[in-house]
Amino acid sequence: MNETTRRGLLAGALAAGVGGLSLHSVSDLLETVAPLSGRAWDAADRDLSSQVESPHGPATVHYDEYGVPTIAAETDEAASFAVGYVQAFDRLFQLDIQRRVMRGQVSELAGEATVSDDRFYTMMDFASAAEATWDLVRETPAGPLIEAYAAGVNAAIDGEQLPLEFELLGYEPREWTPVDTLLMEKQISWDLTGNFSELRREVIAERLGADILEELYPESLDHEVPILHDDIEGDRLEETEFTHLGETEHVRSLGSTEGQATGEHSVGHELASWVSGFESPPGVGSNSWVVGGEHTESGVPIVAYDPHLSLMTPPLWYEQHVETPRVSVRGATFPGVPFVIAGANETGVWSFTNVGADVLDCYEYDLRESASDSSDTTETDNASDDLETATDADEYYYDGEWREFDTETRELVVSGGENQTIHLKKTVHGPVLEREGQTVGVAWTGHTATRTTEAIYEFERSDGLEDVLDATRKFDLPTQNLVYADADGRTLYYATGKLPIRRIDGDPVAGNQVFDGSAGEGEWDGFTPFGESSWEGFVPFEEKPHAIDADVLATANQRVVDDPDHYIGVDYATPYRGARIAERLSDRLESGEPTDFDFHRDLQNDIVDGRVEQFRPALLEAVAEDETIDDRVADAAATLEAWDARMARDSSPALVFARWLAHYREAVFEPAFADHELDESYYPNDWVLAGLESESRWFDERTRADTMVAALRDALEEIDAEGWDTYGDWNSTRTLEHPFSVEAPFLDYEERPADGSVATVKNYRVESGVGASWRMIVEPGGDATAILPGGNSGDYFSPHYDDQLQLWLDGDQKSMTRTGRTDGEADATFVATDAAAGGDQ
Repeated sequence: MNETTRRGLLAGALAAGVGGLSLHSVSDLLETVAPLSGRAWDAADRDLSSQVESPHGPATVHYDEYGVPTIAAETDEAASFAVGYVQAFDRLFQLDIQRRVMRGQVSELAGEATVSDDRFYTMMDFASAAEATWDLVRETPAGPLIEAYAAGVNAAIDGEQLPLEFELLGYEPREWTPVDTLLMEKQISWDLTGNFSELRREVIAERLGADILEELYPESLDHEVPILHDDIEGDRLEETEFTHLGETEHVRSLGSTEGQATGEHSVGHELASWVSGFESPPGVGSNSWVVGGEHTESGVPIVAYDPHLSLMTPPLWYEQHVETPRVSVRGATFPGVPFVIAGANETGVWSFTNVGADVLDCYEYDLRESASDSSDTTETDNASDDLETATDADEYYYDGEWREFDTETRELVVSGGENQTIHLKKTVHGPVLEREGQTVGVAWTGHTATRTTEAIYEFERSDGLEDVLDATRKFDLPTQNLVYADADGRTLYYATGKLPIRRIDGDPVAGNQVFDGSAGEGEWDGFTPFGESSWEGFVPFEEKPHAIDADVLATANQRVVDDPDHYIGVDYATPYRGARIAERLSDRLESGEPTDFDFHRDLQNDIVDGRVEQFRPALLEAVAEDETIDDRVADAAATLEAWDARMARDSSPALVFARWLAHYREAVFEPAFADHELDESYYPNDWVLAGLESESRWFDERTRADTMVAALRDALEEIDAEGWDTYGDWNSTRTLEHPFSVEAPFLDYEERPADGSVATVKNYRVESGVGASWRMIVEPGGDATAILPGGNSGDYFSPHYDDQLQLWLDGDQKSMTRTGRTDGEADATFVATDAAAGGDQ
């Protein structure tokens, strides 16, 4: 979309009251059209200042043809100041809205519509966890660079025309602080590891029964493609001698009564459903793989990576290239973070996919409301005395005594509505969440001071595998599958992040359950919420799953290992992507033909859906045996039979399969789940659905064959009613939305058809808006390519707002070499002020 078209859309939106809605639909901050449109046109003419004063010294910025900045400076501080400045110029509204989300301050702009969200984020108090993290990180070498970055952001706020969103909403951003940058670490970590599955399990067991819970939500899916399978040949670090577990101890299974929490739980559907809305988006995951130099055309390893995170306008990631005497790094970061999170330096390349580890626990407590006329908190032998189920309880029973919650009061500002007061409560485990008389305490590894930002700083400056191992020890959260390779031919896989060891009566137990907090069940030794933790009650670094110098290894969020030494978690992805990647890599290596960039790019674009092989035979058999089918159903079945199982945007059978599976899933589970007031978010995954035999209880009312045929009829009726012809008519980019899409839909990217599904390597999940949020292929020390799902600029009027979107859809990538663009006149020059400090710290 060109600038003329964008200006036309803006003019139309302003004339219609922004998106055709009442101007008060965002908040009373949206004023009348006349003054609003004048400010909006000011935002249409934004240009980065050609010269900027910097208290940290000189630097230059050169943008390439895709709006990717190369920042060059003589000191790391000067470069960080410039990074902050250009990130703010390109993505300022994104920076501000992200921190507002994590601080629970969106309602200040959006009004009552986001009050529930703000209450959750305020009660979880991510901001205090970020403050604790800054207290730790500020004393590290990364600290001064974060301060310089924040100063750069604030200089851009003060010195540049604000982006369009600020003018539409009529407000100015507050000062950016180092704590805000650490809050971005918490946001990233929460988006990847925030999971309340134990609460949902409680609800399912209560409403559907423990037997159905075990049937539909197994701890381990039956497949043979874990990340560390038997064919992986890699070295391990020497294991530590430690005393947490004896050689004969084992983690008690959740499938037996042994090792279960002992408290009687009152977690209800209301609380579980509320908190589920703030978990990791459905389907969040990623692909990554490394192939050693003996299997590449160049003789150097190749790393391929595409993280499957929320897709939005503008993209989640921001690409940058930084050159100083101490660092040469290019790759992707999250706006608000000065360091490259996934990318390459002169010697190595690093990438991260989600482990699916269980790093959040929920605790229930015996509660009571203390007498208003007495301060008596005498210890009792029976904590059931004076219990309160209401959320106005101000004491909880723990370690043999009644304790007061740690409390704090905060005001939630609501634009156009009445401000609200939120009473924060905390226990020894962490924050307390309350909903309709239901209360749980939460322990999450991100609620303490973490060193991940320091680890990323060290990744940028690493010079080989040993440096990366040292940095990985500091990677506290999120729990990730690190895949690394360097120019010396070394490769590394490591499951990063802190993994808690839970115990009941001294024995290790799995964490996917609600614990009795009053009895101290499942506590994490060495964990201090909102402070600095010692971590002694966590899995030692040497004993986490890892492999050094494996010649080929792939991750796709599947189970890490079949028989782990320690409990990791149960929230793994279905194995469709992992199996397809393993198959393609195995076939290529067995052929003896070396891999190159074209092969890896083709594999990233693979759209064969493994679910077809599972479901299609039974569906075709059901149609063949049904004497009542009409020509429309018969023709659809014939098309499915001849189909190559590729989820291509121009494919008609892909459309039929996708919509059939959705109707079949609903037909199988909706009756029973709806009877117990459980919506589709509680449905099991497709691997489980595919495994339901024809004799299963789920087909007692109607046979599996009849259910399948009926679902096909329903799908065809839906397709005809909607006027869809091909998969891309339904599977489009319509969910790549701007945060204020409802109020200003012209800010969204243009809707376009897309390939891929939830189960394909080229991953795209239209209903949840999740997919490949960044793709890169890198040869350490050599060539590199990458692509974003949109553009590097968040400025609606920039030519780089969406100039990568079609390339991304088509599976193409652009150059990501570290040579960058440093020739010719700089787009911006940073000149030293009198206060500029000399040298690095």
